[in-house]
Amino acid sequence: MRALVIDDSKPIRSILGKFLGELGFDITEAVNGKDALEKLDCWGPPDLTLVDWNMPEMNGLEFIRSVRANSRFDHVPLMMVTTETDMEQVSSALEAGANEYVMKPFTKDVILEKLQLLGMTRY
Repeated sequence: MRALVIDDSKPIRSILGKFLGELGFDITEAVNGKDALEKLDCWGPPDLTLVDWNMPEMNGLEFIRSVRANSRFDHVPLMMVTTETDMEQVSSALEAGANEYVMKPFTKDVILEKLQLLGMTRY
C-alpha cells in the first residue's frame, strides 16, 4: 500500500510517515499541494493521501479540489490533517472531497480510527 503525506512541516511528515510506515505503507512526501500534484502525475494514484490545510504555493483545500476534479483520482481516500478546528473549515474540506478530517495534535490511535472509517479495516 502506498501513502502520500503532504505537509510543509518536516516533523509532521516524519511523524505521519513513521505511523504509516509501521502499518506497512510505502510513503512519499510532498511539501505542498503543487508538489503533491506533480508527484501524483509521476507516481499515479496512492492508496491513501494525508494532507495539511495551511501550506505555501497550494494549500490543502486547493489540492483536494484539484484532485477531485480529476476522475483518475476518484477512489483515492483524502484525509485532511490540520490545525484548522473551525467547523466551517471542516465542512468546506468535506464538501470539497476530503473523506476524513483529523485535527492536530493527533495520536496514532486517531489515525488508526480514521483508517478504519475509510474501510482500511486491516488496521
